[in-house]
Amino acid sequence: MDNSAVWAKMQEEARVFCRAEPALASFYHASVLAHPALSGALSYTLAEKLHSADLPSLLLRQLFTEAYEASPALVDACVRDVLACIERDPACHHYTMPLLFFKGFQALQCYRAAHWLWQQGRKAMALFFQNQIAQTFDVDIHPAARLGAGILMDHATGIVIGETAVVGDDVSMLHGVTLGGSGYSKGDRHPKIGPGVLISAQAKLLGNITVGEGAKIAGGSVVLASVPAHTTVAGVPAKPVGRPASPAPAREMNHHTGDESA
Repeated sequence: MDNSAVWAKMQEEARVFCRAEPALASFYHASVLAHPALSGALSYTLAEKLHSADLPSLLLRQLFTEAYEASPALVDACVRDVLACIERDPACHHYTMPLLFFKGFQALQCYRAAHWLWQQGRKAMALFFQNQIAQTFDVDIHPAARLGAGILMDHATGIVIGETAVVGDDVSMLHGVTLGGSGYSKGDRHPKIGPGVLISAQAKLLGNITVGEGAKIAGGSVVLASVPAHTTVAGVPAKPVGRPASPAPAREMNHHTGDESA
């Protein structure tokens, strides 16, 4: 489904919700129906979430708009993130839900703008964004980290992603996940997560390690060594316990461990 189709779905849903719950009609109008495109709805919604006395919503909205106009790929990634919610989160029943109600999705879109600012050399503003995102959503993503598209941050509370971390496309992670460093080392010091990886709740991945495509990290695991592709690891420290049943466990969201391929 392309960007225009997703945006059309959101507008259609907002109209239905306005009729079903008139008390929220102004909310749906301001957040969705007042905007000609998804980029406008994003700019408005994220600015309303992230504003502070130091950076009011009007100025934030201008910053988001500037980012989306300069880099349409940010909106493309947003659409893939929406579809990830629809496809993988059983609690996501409507296309508007991630945009309006899911703090993991909202934090991820704010990070994308912060990353764009970082790439433009506006590091002070990017770090300001990081701080506001952490305070608002309890999600701490360094703006220099590189995250792909089609990412699901389910529930999201307590997610931490360090400066040199890399997260591939179509990854799913739950609350409490840490992609952190190990010891006081500088330079490239954070995990590299391949596409299609599932990282369950409260898993801690530490150091400059690689998690191969389609791997699965069990909940509560502490991962200190690289994980081969299409391997399930569990424990403290984590060790291989089998293979996921799916080549892309992030899409299946099956959190069972053990050898599922038998």
